[in-house]
Amino acid sequence: MSKHFRPWKIDQPHLLPPSVQDFVPRDHLSRFIVELVRESLDLSEIASSYTSALGQPPFDPRLMVALLLNGYASGIYSSRRIAKACVERAETS
Repeated sequence: MSKHFRPWKIDQPHLLPPSVQDFVPRDHLSRFIVELVRESLDLSEIASSYTSALGQPPFDPRLMVALLLNGYASGIYSSRRIAKACVERAETS
């Protein structure tokens, strides 16, 4: 049974707030990381490890890997600090 993940809608425009992509410069490292994860990495082993259909759908593994890589590339190695940085940077946008 395939597992359904929460959708990763990074390109979806919103009325309020506007699309996240509007706040990220074209040459930003995070755009490269998203492209790398979406186009080059094979995460099928990770996705196939999700077997339980109980509870809420998990976050897309591509999203989680992109967050980790972006944190590591920015010098943030703690998962709690990565989560905090996501909130702080979203509030300043």
